[in-house]
Amino acid sequence: MKSVLFSLVITLWACASPALADRAPPAAETQTVTKTDVVWGHPADLDLKATIYRPVAKSAAPLPVLVDVHGGAWGSLDRTGDALYASELARGGVLVVSIDFRQSPQFQHPAGSADVTAAVRYVRLNAKALGADPDRIGLIGSSSGGHLALLAALRPDAPQHKGTPIADASGKFAAHDDISASVDYVVAMWPVSDPAARYRYAKRAGIARLAELTEKYFPSDGAMWDASIPRIVTSGEAKSLPPILVVQPGDDSNIPQDMTFDLLHAWQARGGRVDYLFYPGQPHAFGHRPSEATTDLIAAIAGFIARQTTR
Repeated sequence: MKSVLFSLVITLWACASPALADRAPPAAETQTVTKTDVVWGHPADLDLKATIYRPVAKSAAPLPVLVDVHGGAWGSLDRTGDALYASELARGGVLVVSIDFRQSPQFQHPAGSADVTAAVRYVRLNAKALGADPDRIGLIGSSSGGHLALLAALRPDAPQHKGTPIADASGKFAAHDDISASVDYVVAMWPVSDPAARYRYAKRAGIARLAELTEKYFPSDGAMWDASIPRIVTSGEAKSLPPILVVQPGDDSNIPQDMTFDLLHAWQARGGRVDYLFYPGQPHAFGHRPSEATTDLIAAIAGFIARQTTR
């Protein structure tokens, strides 16, 4: 089995390594970016905010959209932590919508996933006002945000992922569950693809904070298992598998590589398209801080998005 996984990783790396991936436009073609904060959702009497990163230069055509889901083990951090890569990807001509969503301890699974799918509906509902292309929407998430992005992509219109009120162009809030929440692709950076497996790993490794936050968001072991991405894919539960880009840092103490390999193997076994990037020596969440590796990562992500959105 180890040799099979090794061959899988080598194959994927050869197809999608930073050296071979498409790159973002050269510096002369990048654009200035504006940031706008809005209240996009209103579940459970909460105002959920989003930061919208927009290229300043006007586009003759609606912009492709990237809905960004932050990490924090389903119970900490917020959308502002993703500003570095969100603004850089927007410079390349993508409208990035970084969202806040319901987290533990006040809320539990599947509240966060329902909000992520609602954010996709929000973009489609307000596409004209946003200057967005409703037919070119992707998700990006880091760590637990990567998990939520993958889960939303696999269950876009599931009953448990409906009901979040979203703002329309006039500022009124209502659920618009008739609008599809399907997406064209997912960028999953160091994702917690299997909450149950990561929970067991955190307990073994003595990472109390990760184990505690997992317990607060998932009410039971069964809920963790229900949200396991490899399980959903392997079981055939998912109706379709969008293309995914998976990023794994080499020195990630939060995400065991075996868990990521299970995700890759499951997606490939069901005929899904996978790009895989491995960054030796990099820690968990390295892409949130400026570095040569982060610059390379952002360029590789931009190339992946361009391949999915080119018409």
